[in-house]
Amino acid sequence: MSTPTGLVVGVDVGGTFTDLFVLDEASGSARIVKVPSTRGEEARGFMNGVGRVADSAARIATIVHGTTVGTNALLERKVARTGIITTRGFRDVLEMRRRDRPQTWGLRGSFEPIVPRHLRLEVDERVLADGSIHTPVDLDQVRSQAQALLAAGCEAVCVFFINTYANPANERAAVAAVRELWPNAHVTAASEVLPEIREFERCSTATLNAALQPVVGSYLARLESDLRAQGFAGELLIVQSNGGVMSRQTACDVPVRTALSGPAAGVIACAAIARSAGCPNVITGDMGGTSFDVSLVAKGEAALAAQTSIEFGMVVRSPMIQIETIGAGGGSIASVDASGMLQVGPESAGSNPGPACYGRGNMRPTVTDANVLLGRIAADRPLGGGLLAAMDADKARAAIEQHVAQPLGLDVLAAAEAILTVANAKMAGAIRVVSIERGHDPRSFAYMPFGGGGALHVCAMMREVGVTTGIVPRYPGVTSALGCVMADMRHDAVQTLNKGLAELDIADLRQRITTVAAACQQRLDSAGVRFEQVQEVIALDMLYAGQTHTVQVPLPVTQASQISAEVIRTAFEAAYQAAFGRVLDGIAIRVMNLRYARIGVRPKFDLAVLAPTGAGSTQSSGEQQVFHAGRWWAAVRYPRLDLPVGARIDGPAILEQPDTTVWLEPGFHATVDAFGNLLVKPS
Repeated sequence: MSTPTGLVVGVDVGGTFTDLFVLDEASGSARIVKVPSTRGEEARGFMNGVGRVADSAARIATIVHGTTVGTNALLERKVARTGIITTRGFRDVLEMRRRDRPQTWGLRGSFEPIVPRHLRLEVDERVLADGSIHTPVDLDQVRSQAQALLAAGCEAVCVFFINTYANPANERAAVAAVRELWPNAHVTAASEVLPEIREFERCSTATLNAALQPVVGSYLARLESDLRAQGFAGELLIVQSNGGVMSRQTACDVPVRTALSGPAAGVIACAAIARSAGCPNVITGDMGGTSFDVSLVAKGEAALAAQTSIEFGMVVRSPMIQIETIGAGGGSIASVDASGMLQVGPESAGSNPGPACYGRGNMRPTVTDANVLLGRIAADRPLGGGLLAAMDADKARAAIEQHVAQPLGLDVLAAAEAILTVANAKMAGAIRVVSIERGHDPRSFAYMPFGGGGALHVCAMMREVGVTTGIVPRYPGVTSALGCVMADMRHDAVQTLNKGLAELDIADLRQRITTVAAACQQRLDSAGVRFEQVQEVIALDMLYAGQTHTVQVPLPVTQASQISAEVIRTAFEAAYQAAFGRVLDGIAIRVMNLRYARIGVRPKFDLAVLAPTGAGSTQSSGEQQVFHAGRWWAAVRYPRLDLPVGARIDGPAILEQPDTTVWLEPGFHATVDAFGNLLVKPS
């Protein structure tokens, strides 16, 4: 960090709100700031929030930003016009994918690649799978095709040649030729972004990276310029999808690694909060305005996936926290389809116009409208961040009556409950995907809701899935911003080996590790951030000969010199046994990829700074009628942040705070732990 007396600010820009978590390093105190997001002008909402943090941006030592700019650009396909220069005969790799379909069991569906075919141009060159150069690259053709892409209006270009994971020489020569004439820095080499076997995944990841460079780069440049103009002289760091952070320049170079960075930061915070609460196993549920993002933390560590799909056919192969996303946020629209079935989402009213109760022109009912009508959210409460002074329950009732109650022949209150029942079932299904379908018993996990709407559904999720403990963080609505402050700096690298274990050159493997370690360390050094220590993770993707899918095998070593063939074999058999319950004796073992991560551990703060201070109070702020399970209940309202450590609240109760509302159902109770979390359990 830049100064011992500076502020460390985590900023998460969501679709509805921009959330900030502010840590004062000098006093050890913390506070939150919440302002409305400005969709399409995310930098303006960001700066509005920063302006409320301190009287001068010069007081801020570090800003860590979880951004959805890249993700939204891909989902909305509002990316830069991009071209591809590729090996002759391979222009359709991006479109052919893995011969999959949008609807696996249907005959309908279409896919439009992010780069249209007329902007995917070919040149003569060929590298074979063993790395030998069959045909040197024709650089005159490369220059000609680059000029053609510029004439077609392309702002970015991706150079993707076949088999460059084995030998990138042709691709590097072509990239150098393109960079000589390309008018900006938006030139991506596939072998630099992902030097790993599997052509479609490498092509997709590199192409999406190229398409995002102008979008994310211009956003971050504008953001840093605005911050510097306000006197900010510290470090601007960006959260990656793997839960680590990177420098602004790295984010501009490899923006594809920012996909899903906001939810990833939230999972990092949840893991730390759960550990402090004595629950190393936790399932997280981030319910925002549009989506519900679920992840699983086992033994205090978030699960990493090698790749994800932002949308069908848009594959990003880069280490990222495993997150299951469904369209079940507070703004998700409820409707009755042609078959008479009640559906919730994936379409969302978002923040503008927002739910019907916002009174901004939307006439269709949402999950938030159902919660307002049933009394779980007090309509007269100001909406966090100054978005609204109050909500209109009559508009929520009218929307539910017209679009759900009448088509289904239900009473309006029953219709509102039906909306929540369907939404809860969808969210519970996502929880089962990350737990049961991956071999985990959810009953051995706690459930931690966060985001603006998660705490309204904590008891319902516990009932649906069989979880016996719920943990509601002190500030659920700004958990992702908190995770930005807590995240370590991390850089991952991968290299394809594709060797049988018996033929693997151990000395060459050690040298490769040394080389990637130095490159990752250089990235850490260039960020200008102080670390308490530096850690490394070494793993191999391995399988038995004849298999297609790999098992990731962490190597139990502290330095590359300790690696041997026997260490690798023992680690693989242990990992394979854990995954499949047995090993396959007598079958040759192959090593496909080397994976390496270098982690700069940033200074941590004690989560006790979030705990209630002073004596506190269990004084209620009145009662509110809540419709639940077919009847009305008198629920006691409490200002949640005033509750002292050790306080116990029995349901039905509503606990209110600026960033969220907690609905405690009858038959549940909650206690405040030493860190200010609410521990929810069945009574």
